[in-house]
Amino acid sequence: MFEIGFTELLLVGVVALLVLGPERLPVAMRTVGRGVGQARRAMGALRAQVERELDTQALAQELDAEPLRRLEQELRQGMSLQAQPTPTSTNGPCP
Repeated sequence: MFEIGFTELLLVGVVALLVLGPERLPVAMRTVGRGVGQARRAMGALRAQVERELDTQALAQELDAEPLRRLEQELRQGMSLQAQPTPTSTNGPCP
């Protein structure tokens, strides 16, 4: 993601040591670490929720498609039955 090499990290560490001093540096690093951890957990939870939503939508589309296919088949069968000629009686008019 970020292209930060060892030398860049070392430079940031030296600058932080000079700016913050040896007393406040461990506290600052701990705070930064906690913040990064919370951000990673939040992004992981968001990613998992989006994946669940996408899976749910795909499943709902599949489930909705099956009853529609059955209904379409029933309608086609009904139409084909109506399209067939019905046998007529040749014995004369109906009473």
